Amino acid sequence: MALISFPRFLSRPLESNHRRSLRSRYKCVCCVSPTAAATSKGRSGSAVIWFKQDLRVDDHLGLVAASKYQAVVPLYVFDHRILSRYSNEMLELVIFALEDLRKSLKEQGSDLMIRFGRVENVIRELVEEVKATSVFAEEEVEYHLHQMMAIVDETLAKVSLVDGKPKICLWQTPFYDIKVAIFALREFLICDYLGVQFDRTYSYVTQNLNDLPVSHNEFRKLQRPLTSPILPPTLAGAKLEADWGPLPTFDELKEFVNENPWKLEESWTLINNMSAETILTDKLSKLGKRSKRNLNNQHSPRKRLDKSFFVTDKGNTVGGGTNAVLNALQAYLRYLEGTGRDDWQELQEKLCNAESRDGASFATLFGPALCLGIISRRRVHYEAIKYEKERNTGFLSPFGYSAATVAAAADAVCSMEWYWLMSLRSLRSNEGVYSTRIWRWNGYQIQYTVAGKEGPAILLVHGFGAFLEHYRDNIYDIADGGNRVWAITLLGFGRSEKPNIVYTELMWSELLRDFTVEVVGEPVHLIGNSIGGYFVAIVACLWPAVVKSVVLINSAGNVIPEYSFLQFSNERQASGPVRLGARLLLFYLRLNISNFVKQCYPTGIKDPISDSKSKVAMFKEHCAGIVIRELDAGHCPHDEKPEEVNSIISEWIVTIESKVPAESFL
Repeated sequence: MALISFPRFLSRPLESNHRRSLRSRYKCVCCVSPTAAATSKGRSGSAVIWFKQDLRVDDHLGLVAASKYQAVVPLYVFDHRILSRYSNEMLELVIFALEDLRKSLKEQGSDLMIRFGRVENVIRELVEEVKATSVFAEEEVEYHLHQMMAIVDETLAKVSLVDGKPKICLWQTPFYDIKVAIFALREFLICDYLGVQFDRTYSYVTQNLNDLPVSHNEFRKLQRPLTSPILPPTLAGAKLEADWGPLPTFDELKEFVNENPWKLEESWTLINNMSAETILTDKLSKLGKRSKRNLNNQHSPRKRLDKSFFVTDKGNTVGGGTNAVLNALQAYLRYLEGTGRDDWQELQEKLCNAESRDGASFATLFGPALCLGIISRRRVHYEAIKYEKERNTGFLSPFGYSAATVAAAADAVCSMEWYWLMSLRSLRSNEGVYSTRIWRWNGYQIQYTVAGKEGPAILLVHGFGAFLEHYRDNIYDIADGGNRVWAITLLGFGRSEKPNIVYTELMWSELLRDFTVEVVGEPVHLIGNSIGGYFVAIVACLWPAVVKSVVLINSAGNVIPEYSFLQFSNERQASGPVRLGARLLLFYLRLNISNFVKQCYPTGIKDPISDSKSKVAMFKEHCAGIVIRELDAGHCPHDEKPEEVNSIISEWIVTIESKVPAESFL
């Protein structure tokens, strides 16, 4: 085994993020079935509906619950803390979605209030103005949104009304008909103010979530019945004398985003927006090696159809309102039928271009709309199964779907729902040694943890087939040495989401870059084992400004700086033989997993998987300023001999930090 460390000196670190602990004060868990909604009695007073990433009226249980009040105020707040996580294309999609949402709410007898600022202040002022006793909000599993909701809750706790203190009522969209407080708890009166009832309901939720199997395959074997989406209710509130506020244009919204007092420095914003392939193309062109992608990537400005589903400037994803996305979904599902409609033809052409692997086009085209809640996962599944039944005279085959597009849509949203349930379970139960958090990257849920309150920032990256728990004996020990330590589970591993996409080394490196910028918020010491070492080396090569130093623990791949460049191609679509070979390889790995583990953890010999001696020799020959430590251990020494590895890492961090110029940034 070899630990190889590279220093990286920086002139301008970012300020660290300030985080606050959660308080479990939420007094409502609003999960209603259509039956419960239909039988619920009307309620006096008013309610606020806080829209975040649920920009629709279709299949919206928060609206159903709020519709029982005498007055309803739907609200969307442009808050820097939310908008800062969105790309320009996502901001465009938000504007189009809000425009349609306001139109739909007016059709239901209400309107959409638009405000700018910190959401806790906006909601407090609105609650006091309209005397709202309930604020309905969709339950979130993303850490930064969950923190914001905790702040709103704390703010509302300081407000006193004649009818009592206002409460946040969390709602969820049921997918499976299971007792997870996600469906059919006939306690629609959970919005009552009987604290005992709320606590009992919450405990009931947690218990049933913990009863779910941790394997998606095992859960699918249970064959839980699925629920159906519900139509939007009629709302009260349009007669309220209020300033509903205008929707901003994209330029106005960008101006507001750029005024963010916590906005990343311009150089960091540019780093976050520059893809790995763009940087490599530039490097290769300077070396006189023009890439295939660069030669074939000359696009003329996109000509947009009058009724195009692709509303943003890039035109890569479906957008607009719920009806537009539903229409696009119909075009997607009916790909095999052909069409004479221009808008459907455009979508089906995009489908072909996005099909980098079987079924991958669905997430590419519809992922952002699902992430913003323009359409619910349940609605997508319902429409896919409905179409499948139409193709098969009302029946569903036990041997799979008859159309690849149906399989792509149904499998994608079922997978999303499963990982959402697992994230909710982790959030509520705090199971395991570490308190896990969820960060959303490109619409996908990424699991991570953090330890330590002060000191240098360190990011631990696992190897192939592992996850953040592989550093279970390292996280707290290194943090106790005066460091802040993050450990991440990469996309496609552990309990992070496993979407149907093409996985590449460049994709994983961009994920680590974005995590460093968005979550850590300052340059980090990157530590990677096996293929994780390969990824962190790529990050250090392509975005050196986000890295203070690199520690490679038996790194895989070619990581010799200035010795070779990554080879990449625009041709990512796998052929049939390649896919078959991959499946055979997976089957072989499953049969021989015990042997591979024994190879990773041998007794008394060094790394049997990678040739450590040869790599050490190459590093010594080609790299100056590195420190090499050799241990009598296998491929994963941080797990075999954590005390020794932790000591080496801690000493390295102290050495590097003593050489970094002390600077202060606001």
